[in-house]
Amino acid sequence: MKIRMIRLAFLLLVSVFVLTDVHAQSSSKHPVYVLVHGAWHGGWCWQRVSTQLREHGGIVYTPTLSGLGEHKNILSPAVNLETHISDIVNLIEMEDLHNVILVGHSYAGTVIAGVADRIPERLSKLVFLDAILPENGQSAFSIQPKAVQDAMSTAAEKDSGLTIPAWPAETFGVSKPADASWVNARLSGHPFRTFTQPLVLQHPYGNHLPLIYIACTVKMLPAIVPFAEKTKNSKDWQYYALATGHDAMITEPKKTADLLELFAK
Repeated sequence: MKIRMIRLAFLLLVSVFVLTDVHAQSSSKHPVYVLVHGAWHGGWCWQRVSTQLREHGGIVYTPTLSGLGEHKNILSPAVNLETHISDIVNLIEMEDLHNVILVGHSYAGTVIAGVADRIPERLSKLVFLDAILPENGQSAFSIQPKAVQDAMSTAAEKDSGLTIPAWPAETFGVSKPADASWVNARLSGHPFRTFTQPLVLQHPYGNHLPLIYIACTVKMLPAIVPFAEKTKNSKDWQYYALATGHDAMITEPKKTADLLELFAK
């Protein structure tokens, strides 16, 4: 009987230790990053950045949005912007993450704005990496230059409006042949409805969280320029610049990771 009680007490102690350790992982002692990729990409694009962040003690999640990357098998007309916002909200809630530094690249600026509108209490900062910034009622499609809208619509006709075919890696400033080959092999068509569905916000943009913008200043994409300029000249934003192309996580992973680590301090 005594042996059984000792075993039970030991198991209880172990359980308390494990739960305490899991909770500690979401504390400020260990920065928590959720890195959300842009259009046509997947969680794979953050490999070089996430490696450094983890080596320096960060807890890093690099989810792939529905219908893309390793989740392209669940692509359907039902996948829209709300799906992608829910992808990230569900990840953060199911992993019980707190004090999250939420990073959105490019198209994912739309996604993380929606996430912040729903669960601001789990987030510490919003980081927009060369991202678009549609506001309430706008979509990732509606804020594009007219020429880009026309090109996207025409391209989407190839599969009856299901996806926008991937743009080549070179468009995103990936110039090294080996890097471009690696990226091109992994890009996939982007669910078109995630671009055309308007962002619906119930709260002010960013939901009172600190807003950080990182502009990639080499051969900037036309759709990005207005947002980089807006944030650079706004007292509501912290603005940073990286002298690299749009896919900074591929072309300048160390500098990108260094900035993200700066935001955790």
